[in-house]
Amino acid sequence: MNKLTNLTPERRGEVLEARFAQRVAAALTEQQTVTPRHDIEERLRVAREQALGRARVAQRSAAAPSVVATGGGTVALGGPGDTGGTPWWLRLSSLMPLVVLLAGLLLIDRHYTQSQIEAAAEVDAAILADELPPEAYRDPGFAEFLKAERR
Repeated sequence: MNKLTNLTPERRGEVLEARFAQRVAAALTEQQTVTPRHDIEERLRVAREQALGRARVAQRSAAAPSVVATGGGTVALGGPGDTGGTPWWLRLSSLMPLVVLLAGLLLIDRHYTQSQIEAAAEVDAAILADELPPEAYRDPGFAEFLKAERR
């Protein structure tokens, strides 16, 4: 303890914490090297067997049949992955919303492209039907003439 009296309070606290940490680490290391007692091993084995039993029960209950459809006073049961009673056309019809969505997107794209073509055709027709030659539109002075305010 003689060495601790000459240290600042902060440094003294650090040294004491380091000593405490070394003692705790040594105690934990010593506990790991000691063989566990028989009663602890037995309790751990029983707890593991109970956990495995509960897991088996939960797995069996998850695979049990569930209610798939009801109607008209009847109930249809089916388990996970059970598609034996469902006709192929009914399973295939679940893809119908996706097909309709894709068809709608294609129609929208086609309509947009067609409207762009029509707008470009109108501009081209207006340029060609105008009295000015097409070279006039490329002239920088004509662009300034269009930007200028008209009186």
